[in-house]
Amino acid sequence: MKKIAVTAATGNIGRRVAQQISLKGAETVLLGQNLERLNHLNVSNSTPTVADISSSEQMIAATKGVDALFLLVPPVLGTSSLEEWYQQVTNAGIAAVTENKIKRVVLISSLGASAAPNLGTVSYCGAMEIAFDHLNSNVLALRPGYFMENFVQQAQSIRENGKFSFPFDGNHDIPFISTDDIGDAAARYLLDETWAGHWKLNLMGPENITLKDVAKRLTALTNKPIEYVQQSFDKLKAQLKTLEITDKVLQELVDLHNALGDPDGAYATPRTPEVCTPTSLEKFAEQKLLPLL
Repeated sequence: MKKIAVTAATGNIGRRVAQQISLKGAETVLLGQNLERLNHLNVSNSTPTVADISSSEQMIAATKGVDALFLLVPPVLGTSSLEEWYQQVTNAGIAAVTENKIKRVVLISSLGASAAPNLGTVSYCGAMEIAFDHLNSNVLALRPGYFMENFVQQAQSIRENGKFSFPFDGNHDIPFISTDDIGDAAARYLLDETWAGHWKLNLMGPENITLKDVAKRLTALTNKPIEYVQQSFDKLKAQLKTLEITDKVLQELVDLHNALGDPDGAYATPRTPEVCTPTSLEKFAEQKLLPLL
C-alpha cells in the first residue's frame, strides 16, 4: 500500500488530493498546523500530523516511510518576506525528500513559473522548481492558472451589490481553473508509478475567459445583473495594508497581480490539449458559488 504525505491538507487543493488518494486505497499523512482541522477532514486511512512545513527537522520526521510527497506552499502573509517563506518551505521539502529517499514528488507551482524575475510568488515557484530539479527523485511541477475559488471571496459583493472586482482589465482573458481539478491531477500523478524524471505540466482549465464574459455568464446563471468592476492598484494596496503585512510582502503581492494582469505575461501561455481540465465556470458556480448567493 502506498503511503503519501500531503502538505496544506486542510486547504482546497490539499483536501481534494487527500480525499482522492484515500479513495484509491493509499495511506495518507495529513500535514497541517491545526490538529482539530486535520481531524475534521475525515479522510479514511489517514494520519493527521501537525508539522511546520518550513522546518527541515519537522518535515523529515513527518514524512518518514512515505513513498510520495505532495508539496504546496500555502499563503502565509504574516511572514517578513514571501520569498523567504517559499525558500524555507523548499529547503525543508528537499531535506525531507533527500533524508527519507522519497521516490515521487508533486509540486504545486504556477503558470508562468521561471518566465521572469520580479513576478512575486510566480517567480518563487520557478525557484522552487529549479531547486527540486537537482534531486534524483521523480518530480512533477503542476503549473495551474487562476483559481475559480477566488470568486467565493467575492460572494458577498455579488449578492449584495451585484458586482465583483479584481485588479485586472476586464478584457484580459484568464485561464480559470477549479482547485478540484488541480487536486485530481496531483492525486493521479502521486498514485501513478509509471512516470519518471522531472516534468512540468500547465493546467489551464477548459478555456480562457475574460472577466467581462464572466459577468455575463454569472448574470445568465443567476438571472440578476452582475457587473465586473476593475479594482485600481491604489485600492488594492490600501486593502492589502489593512492585513498588517510588511512593506516587502505588500510589494511582492503587487508584483504578483501585475504579473497575472500582464496581457503578454504568464496567462498568455499557449493552450495545448494536455493543459485542459474538465470543470467549467458554470459547473463551478453551480457547485460552490451560487449556494452562497
